[in-house]
Amino acid sequence: MILGVLFSFQNDAGGQRVLVNKWSTFNKARLVCSVPGPDGIDTYFDELEDVFLLRTKDGKNPEVYALFSTISNVFQGFAVCVYRMADIWEVFNGPFAHKDGPDHQWAAYEGKVPYPRPGVCPSKTTNQPSRQYSSTKDYPDEVLHFARAHPLMSKPVYPLHRQPVLVKTNLEHRLRQIVVDRVEAEDGQYDVMFIGTDAGSVLKVIALQRGNFAAVEEVILEELQVFKAPVPITEMEISVKRQMIYVASKVGVAQVKLHRCETYGTACAECCLARDPYCAWDGLSCTRYQAAGKRRFRRQDIRNGNPVHQCLDQNLTVDDFDNTEEKVVYGTEHNSTFLECIPKSPQATVQWFVHRSPEELRDEVKTDERIMKTEQGLLFRKLFRQDAGMYYCKTQEHGFTQTITKIMLEVIESEQLEQVFQREDEESSRQPCLVPDPRLLHGQRVWFKDIMHLIGYTNLQRVEEYCERVWCGDRQLRHKGRPPKSKNMLDGKKGRGKQHSERNRVPRQAAAT
Repeated sequence: MILGVLFSFQNDAGGQRVLVNKWSTFNKARLVCSVPGPDGIDTYFDELEDVFLLRTKDGKNPEVYALFSTISNVFQGFAVCVYRMADIWEVFNGPFAHKDGPDHQWAAYEGKVPYPRPGVCPSKTTNQPSRQYSSTKDYPDEVLHFARAHPLMSKPVYPLHRQPVLVKTNLEHRLRQIVVDRVEAEDGQYDVMFIGTDAGSVLKVIALQRGNFAAVEEVILEELQVFKAPVPITEMEISVKRQMIYVASKVGVAQVKLHRCETYGTACAECCLARDPYCAWDGLSCTRYQAAGKRRFRRQDIRNGNPVHQCLDQNLTVDDFDNTEEKVVYGTEHNSTFLECIPKSPQATVQWFVHRSPEELRDEVKTDERIMKTEQGLLFRKLFRQDAGMYYCKTQEHGFTQTITKIMLEVIESEQLEQVFQREDEESSRQPCLVPDPRLLHGQRVWFKDIMHLIGYTNLQRVEEYCERVWCGDRQLRHKGRPPKSKNMLDGKKGRGKQHSERNRVPRQAAAT
């Protein structure tokens, strides 16, 4: 529950007789990062993952961003706390901790502190007319004995507002690294946090303080998958001048832009809902915010993200489905089908509606064990013919609703599939075909079985028969019209090569991998 922080100086040469070849300016303090709870019960984050020093206009008082984790029997969580350097120095200039009493409990040391103060390196301020200290080896033994016996400060270091600016629990991945950029926006300054995970991704997050700072709103702007392989991110460096982040892992180093305003859509409302301090609507597109730009066309609202107030030139109350491009998805009855819909904003709420026939009204899709709503779309675990219709994926955020996906779902009924099989059976009876020798396919996995792993096993046997006929029919077409080869050619090197390539062929319109 308590994490130690040590402060020491490079010009510490140790003591002459006490603390020889050891730090004589070593001090530590408790760095607290906890979530206040009822009845004084706090949730502590006690493992330090990473630290970032954010330079401010006051060069002597930077802010320290610390990423913590905790793994308990109850939950796994991560938190980011911010500390002022002035508060840290105040603790280290305060009273030392001391074990006192019969129970040896920690308490503030109230006795005399020797001079020079333990924890301070020799300098012009420590020199006295009667004695000069050019090195820590010149310190009196009394100072070194006190420093060895009292390394801990009595007061802890608390974060700003006495609470974390970001708390994440029960995540799929661990948070490892953090860098921060302070960005000027239309309505103030915002600290954008870039947090690296152990899965090769980077979270782009801002924390919004509300009112009396009792509540903090966390807004995830983006989640960037930097590395294809799920490898832990080991190092992150930010370049404000180049507007880049350099992300390192064991597989390499990647360069990531601080902002990608063009990905937030092509409308004023979409740019406003993104709530990215780097981006603003300039009248034509979502682009990089420039403080010196023309205010007439600039639209940005990070704190509230309210497009109704920012984009008055748009009709935000009419849900126009005709503006969304229509897609067609085919599904087989009694098999599984997936309708993809990924909202542009992580904060948006997704709703699905279906319009099955012109006579019926558009209804909201009711989810259950058969129809499931996921973060990526709508999953039909078992498709029925009455599921056919036009599906609308709508997102809602801060009172703004829009349709981002319109999908026509066509259901191939089982009777239709049987008719196809029956017709193919009749054709195959008139044109017999030789099925490949199973011995030639020994050790190989037939390609259509891989496909069936994806679409289901309901009609696996019938689909296998159909695919075999397609294979044989294609083989006959390839040999039809080709002059017969002599026995010498088949026995030669080219003949063997052709036989090998035919045995390993892939289906039509499928690329070899």
